[in-house]
Amino acid sequence: MENYPAPARPIVAHMLAAAQDSENAVAFQGAPGANSHIAVAEMFPAAHPLPCFSFQDALEAVQEARANLAMIPIENSLHGRVADIHFLLPESGLVIVGEHFLPIRYGLMGHGTLADVRDVVSHPQALGQCRRWLRAHGLKPVAYDDTAGAAALVAEQKQASMAAIAPLKAAEIYNLNLLAEAIADSDENVTRFVVLAREAINIAPADNVMTTLIFEVKNVPAALYKAMGGFATNSVNMTKLESYQRGGSFAATEFYADIVGHPEDTHVRRALEELAFHSKWVRILGTYPQARARG
Repeated sequence: MENYPAPARPIVAHMLAAAQDSENAVAFQGAPGANSHIAVAEMFPAAHPLPCFSFQDALEAVQEARANLAMIPIENSLHGRVADIHFLLPESGLVIVGEHFLPIRYGLMGHGTLADVRDVVSHPQALGQCRRWLRAHGLKPVAYDDTAGAAALVAEQKQASMAAIAPLKAAEIYNLNLLAEAIADSDENVTRFVVLAREAINIAPADNVMTTLIFEVKNVPAALYKAMGGFATNSVNMTKLESYQRGGSFAATEFYADIVGHPEDTHVRRALEELAFHSKWVRILGTYPQARARG
């Protein structure tokens, strides 16, 4: 609670009390008014949103059964993957049971006018999504833990030279002036969220199903090329493939992938069998309905 700026604390306290012992609590990272809060309200309108200061806190809320689900941003159409999620998600032991795509609409908010602003506070993702606009206006980006929390911080500081980039609703929540709108570098600014739970859902094989997995290929020449061959020969659509290092070693590269299809589909099963043959290990993080058609 004390990690939040003072203007956010009473709102957080009210939301925590409402979500306590609720079977419909959905954890999200950030202060009230954050994009994750908006995503929860869109996908689960009857839920009790449970604010958490960090991604780790949100995952722990589900692990400890203080929340039934967690809604976590995983990638943005302008700024790529959300930092740390590819490490935190596999380590959490939780499974992906759904996804949601949220169009992102940011505003610049503060106490004075746009001409007064020198420093702009927000989450690094939001700053990255608005970097051209910030540069064009000669404004200094300052990283903070989340967008709505940055708005609450600006409300607390009461300095005309400091403004926040946050969802438009945050200006109303924290009583700030909306200094500029439509400040993202592209109108096609969308964040993909995944929904995490303690247990997987039963979902039948279908065309509109996604499967997320992680794997580590063997440390031999052309290992990734060989591992990917099964997806091509079995006509499995891979919509995402990202590599990352773990444990400070540059020798072992792990991969995060999204594919269209169910592991029980014959063509998907064959592709996964070939992947396993060329990998040290393969782990499925979840199979869930598509929120948006691929391909």
